Amino acid sequence: MRQILSGVLVVGMGLVPVTVPLMVQQSWAQTQELQAEWEALVDQAIQQTRIGQYRQAIETWQQVLDLARQLNDRQLEALAMLGIGFNYEQLDQYQKALDYYNQALPIFQEVGDQASVATTLNNIGRVYHAIGQPQKALESYNQALPIRQEVGDRAGVATTFNNIGVVYRAMGQPQKALESYNQALPIHREMGDRAGVASTLNNIGGVYHAIGQPQKALESYNQALPIFQQVGDRAGVATTLNNIGAVYRAMGQPQKALESYNQALPISHEVGDRAGVAITLHNIGAVYNDIGQPQKALESYNQALPILREVGNRAGVAATLNNIGAVYDAIGQPQKALESYNQALPISREVGNRTGVATTLSSIGAVYRAIGQPQKALDYYNQAVTITLEMRQGLQRGNRQSFLGNEPGSVIALTNLLIDQNQPKQAFEWINLYSTAELADYTRLIDAQVSNPQAQKSLDQWNQKNQQLEIFRQQLQENFSEERSRQFREFEAQVNQEAEDISRQYPEVAELLETTPDDLEQLQSSIPDGTVVIQPVLLTNIKDVPNNIAIFILTKDQPITVKKVPVDPDQLDNLITDYREIVQNRYATGFRDRGSELYDLLIRPIEDQIQSFSPSKIAIIATGKLRYIPFETLYNRDTGKFLIETYPINYFTRLSVNSLQLTDIGNSPSLQHGALGLGNPIPEEPYNLPGAEAEIKNLPNLLPRSEIYLGNDATVERFKYHAPRFPVIHLATHGCFQAEGCCLGEKEDCNGVRRIDMEPNTLLFADEPFNIANAARLGMKNTELLVLSACQTALREESDGREIAGIAYLFERAGAKAVMASLWNAEDETTSEIMTQFYQNLNQGMSKGEALRQAKLQQIDRHPFYWSPFILIGNAQ
Repeated sequence: MRQILSGVLVVGMGLVPVTVPLMVQQSWAQTQELQAEWEALVDQAIQQTRIGQYRQAIETWQQVLDLARQLNDRQLEALAMLGIGFNYEQLDQYQKALDYYNQALPIFQEVGDQASVATTLNNIGRVYHAIGQPQKALESYNQALPIRQEVGDRAGVATTFNNIGVVYRAMGQPQKALESYNQALPIHREMGDRAGVASTLNNIGGVYHAIGQPQKALESYNQALPIFQQVGDRAGVATTLNNIGAVYRAMGQPQKALESYNQALPISHEVGDRAGVAITLHNIGAVYNDIGQPQKALESYNQALPILREVGNRAGVAATLNNIGAVYDAIGQPQKALESYNQALPISREVGNRTGVATTLSSIGAVYRAIGQPQKALDYYNQAVTITLEMRQGLQRGNRQSFLGNEPGSVIALTNLLIDQNQPKQAFEWINLYSTAELADYTRLIDAQVSNPQAQKSLDQWNQKNQQLEIFRQQLQENFSEERSRQFREFEAQVNQEAEDISRQYPEVAELLETTPDDLEQLQSSIPDGTVVIQPVLLTNIKDVPNNIAIFILTKDQPITVKKVPVDPDQLDNLITDYREIVQNRYATGFRDRGSELYDLLIRPIEDQIQSFSPSKIAIIATGKLRYIPFETLYNRDTGKFLIETYPINYFTRLSVNSLQLTDIGNSPSLQHGALGLGNPIPEEPYNLPGAEAEIKNLPNLLPRSEIYLGNDATVERFKYHAPRFPVIHLATHGCFQAEGCCLGEKEDCNGVRRIDMEPNTLLFADEPFNIANAARLGMKNTELLVLSACQTALREESDGREIAGIAYLFERAGAKAVMASLWNAEDETTSEIMTQFYQNLNQGMSKGEALRQAKLQQIDRHPFYWSPFILIGNAQ
């Protein structure tokens, strides 16, 4: 359910200082009458602008412009153009505003009026920001900034820093936004500009709230609040109280949120801020809904709705109608819920709010499901999921993470309903598509590249346009007009068409842009003989959807089947967490007991069906937190065996043509080329990996004609140069796949004191780190196996384990047929033993999957900590 949050108060963004130095220049010394006339007109235009009479102000400035040309006064001519441009900007006629600004700029430069040059550049930047061209906005602001510094315009410098921060925040670059705001703040303080200080603090609080740091957000807001009160800015007080309420609501403190909103409401009434009144009422309604008081929620929403209509806040109207529908649904009035949802839907489409459209479609689907109309429910769920997946492809990097954490409900509800309708094939198609989109999301989060330079250039250009579209979308929702809506739809159609064109021209980027699923029959026919593919999917924590695990089973030539197993989501989450902690702690006991509980949930319900296929191997497509579980350790108490003792286990990122490529490097002539090994690039603490170095040194003995590089010789350049030559690449080095960076010291050293300076998503080499985003540029088409053997390879970054599959997916896209990685820090000596046995088995002709299985079985009597972290992702042939 989408809620409105009050807008972040933004400091005045470089509004035109429409003042004219009343100096009598010689060019008009004999025309006192004309001078008096233009001075009066300038005063009149300024006053008209201040009271919102923008069209009248344009007419008045046009008279000033005519007089300036009559007097041949270039500076006055430029000033008139600046005034005309500003008023066109207020009327949302941005192209006309740009035309006048761009005419004024060279004249100010010609007459040497540097202060006005900076003001004009600032205004140009503001227009570019408004029309969704952030790079051009930044370019203009960054030209204005040094000029303002040069002329000593400290207030202008602070304003420009604030404007730069606004653009960076809209671009999804919160850290850069904070950097700009924090440069503006001390200047406002130095100048005694209390209002500027408060506004900037409010902006800083907004960024912290957006990136999930509520305490820092509150700290900034609570600094801003008393300053607004001291300077008498009642509107600023109300906005800040609203922002504080939003933070408390997000923190799960509804009473404190209500307290802040109820303080803001009378102030907004007092200052005549009707839009602020409506937003506050809406937010109050949202809190009442949170705490289970639906009637009070409806009362607040219904007070907000007519005001939102009155002030023209179309996005707010749609959101409020959607929330009213959700309340009616919750209190068992489905027809009223549908009525509200169906009013919200066309408005969300009109304002370009695709999140709102998807949410409403999903909500309508839920109502139809609840009232026993499954076909209508399927139709609406299908529409919702399609839009959701399309949105994922276009989201800016900075907005992607929060979006991904909040939007899987439609997919789960649709999957559950399709299973109930006995349509397992269609259910799996959506799940597989969703899994692929999830991996593509991870790829885009780390700015992954493609190998074709022309394709990369087209993708970069498309990303820039798509970013413009997203900012344009935000601007439309904040300031709706029919003309801007028309412009937005035209631009959206252009961007979508370009995505289709690029996908057709460059297949390597299609998966990043398209949402069309691969042909499932073709994928199934590519499953290796004797392989059973199992994909357990958590269908939990979605309103009106029973909590289950859906276990899909696929083989080469049998119809897809699915089994639903009821679960308690909290108990399951605790079981997964406990088991993960047990298996990665060599001293922990109880791994058989807890492992058998997971076996009973994930394998026992389909055990007979698996056995009926007499498989030679099992491939797992794990989702969510199940990615953290080494399935080979699941324990069958009836037989007294781990799953790996019965079947070889490998993993797929999803079902795809790439993951099903058929190879068998054990019998491949290319194996004579051996392996490329690079390891222990910095053999000193805390980087030193002596066990990993031993692995690399032993490679030539295990795989003849291998080449190895250790210490200073283990460079990125050697890796890039030699990688295409070898079917096996073994990297025994640190990998950092945690968003906050990596600590490689002992636990007591991992509080930031001895944190190694490794960027996230990088592999350590002797000369420089390698960003895995560039994997596709390595030319790994001949790579049958990439081994990532070191601590902190494939470690947890997110709660759902997406990075584990994401790393393999990146190298798979680069051409590698399979990736071997570790789920936790493996013990050096055992790692070396397993790797040695694995390569010996491989050299004897075993498949990758069987070679790893036999190596693990050598250690099976030991704690799973020692042998189970190594997982093979991709083709096990």
